[in-house]
Amino acid sequence: MGCKLIEFKLPDIGEGIAEAEIVEWLVKEGDAVKSDQMIVKVETDKAVADLPSPVSGTILKINFSKGDTVNVGAVLCVIGESGEKIKSSLKTDKIEKVESVKRETTDSKRVVEKKEVKIDGKVLASPAVRAVALKKGIDLKNIAGSGPDGQILMSDLDKNSFSEVTKIVEAPVNARPAGIVAQKKYDQYGYVERIPIKGVRKVIAQNMIKSLRESAQVTAMEDIDVSKLWDVRLREKEHFSIEGIKLTFMPFVIKALIKALQKHHLLNSSIEGDNIVLKKYYNIGIAVQTDAGLLVPVLKIAERKSVSEIAKEIVELAEKARNRTIDSMDLKGSTFTITNYGSVGGNYATPIINPGEAAILGLGRIFNRVMLDEKTGKVKNVKILPISLTFDHQILDGAYANEFIETLKSYLEEPDELLK
Repeated sequence: MGCKLIEFKLPDIGEGIAEAEIVEWLVKEGDAVKSDQMIVKVETDKAVADLPSPVSGTILKINFSKGDTVNVGAVLCVIGESGEKIKSSLKTDKIEKVESVKRETTDSKRVVEKKEVKIDGKVLASPAVRAVALKKGIDLKNIAGSGPDGQILMSDLDKNSFSEVTKIVEAPVNARPAGIVAQKKYDQYGYVERIPIKGVRKVIAQNMIKSLRESAQVTAMEDIDVSKLWDVRLREKEHFSIEGIKLTFMPFVIKALIKALQKHHLLNSSIEGDNIVLKKYYNIGIAVQTDAGLLVPVLKIAERKSVSEIAKEIVELAEKARNRTIDSMDLKGSTFTITNYGSVGGNYATPIINPGEAAILGLGRIFNRVMLDEKTGKVKNVKILPISLTFDHQILDGAYANEFIETLKSYLEEPDELLK
């Protein structure tokens, strides 16, 4: 049996509202929809609600556009069979405005019916009566109304369905129609804004929860004296700029990291079933902040690359990530990840491991520290790089992690070898 022409009207979504704004249509004219499928998002001064289709069929006509303000009871759209023509009585230009009857105050627990005139001017029935008639397959045109001006009342409908009709009439005034998903714009203290978790942010959230669920994460922190590395970078910076390379500390950190990983293999591994899989190659993921959230481009086979090659590739991958032109393969295959939160301020953190890896290295902001030189007994100023290493305690223990940190520290404190 095909779908009859149905006028889908804006319901009272439960807060006694008189109107709502169309936020977004989730369908367009000609789309097939299923019963209870969300088809339009509306917003009132109190809530945002997704409204479901009352029947399965085809969207034949949409009467309002995004941004329009619509009165409760107005026909949002017409649903019927594909290809079916809308009768003149259903056309938008024939729709008469709905006049609401003031709510009765004798019983606040009962739904007060609103008087609504049928478009053709012959059938008068409230939204509640129409809803019951639709559910029971009753054609209101065949019903003689006993109310004022021939209005059809609940008692005029099929007597066999009276018990069910009574349930609807007895519904609380603040009850919203079934299937509507509404989100209030306020809590008990004031108004709030809801931001959907979607796109890159949703993927990040899912990956972080997956990581925390599947690994036993511990973070160790250390301060590294990078005074010599600071001088090396200043010395080499001009030389690299001639070649069009912007030299940062990251290429040096990556070179030192790989050398440390080659001596402490468990940090460059993953768990697969009951096995720890040691990776004999070094693909270094570098977290990049974009407008959409963190993306992690991967520097492949980094152990074969020089500081200058790493520096070039970091810039290229970061630009592609921020412009969202990066190839999906450039975001896969990392064996170890670095996140440089120090570039936006902050010294220490507890970074979360990328799923499928054994550890992640966090880099803080380099800062000055006055220290006593143990050899000379004099006070000196040093450049400190704070780091945070989060590792999976399933794969390695704290002692092993600290040995790795000491090895990494030794390379960064004596950086000349990193340029080779």
